[in-house]
Amino acid sequence: DVTEIEEKEAQAKQEELIMKEQELSNLLHEKRYLKALGLAISLDRPHTVLTVVKAILKEPEGRRHLEENIVRLRRDQKEAVLAFLVTWNTNSRNCHEAQAVMETLLKHEAPDNLLQFSGIKSAVESLLPYT
Repeated sequence: DVTEIEEKEAQAKQEELIMKEQELSNLLHEKRYLKALGLAISLDRPHTVLTVVKAILKEPEGRRHLEENIVRLRRDQKEAVLAFLVTWNTNSRNCHEAQAVMETLLKHEAPDNLLQFSGIKSAVESLLPYT
C-alpha cells in the first residue's frame, strides 16, 4: 500500500508551493523584481508575472527597470513571458504592459534569436491582430 507515501509527497508539494508563494510575496514587497519574475515564471503564473511587470512600470523610470529585468532573464524564461504576453495583449487593460515587454524583447533580442524561441510563429500570429 503506497497511499501513505503518496499523501506525504502531495503534502510536501503543497507545502513547497505555499513557501514559494510566500517568498514571491516577500520579493514583491522588497521590490526585488528580477527574482520575483523568475519565481512567478517558474510557478507558471501569468497573472503574477503581469502583476510584477505592472509594479515595475509604476516605479520611477519603470521602462528602464523593466528592460533591465527582462534582459537578464534566461531564454526559457523569456519564452514563457512571450507566451504570457500574447494573452495579456488581448485584453485592453493589460495591452500596454504586454507591448512594453514585447518592445523590450524586440529591442534586445536579435531576430535570429527570436526565431529560435519555441512558439514564436503562433505568438506572432496571435499578436498581429491586437497590436
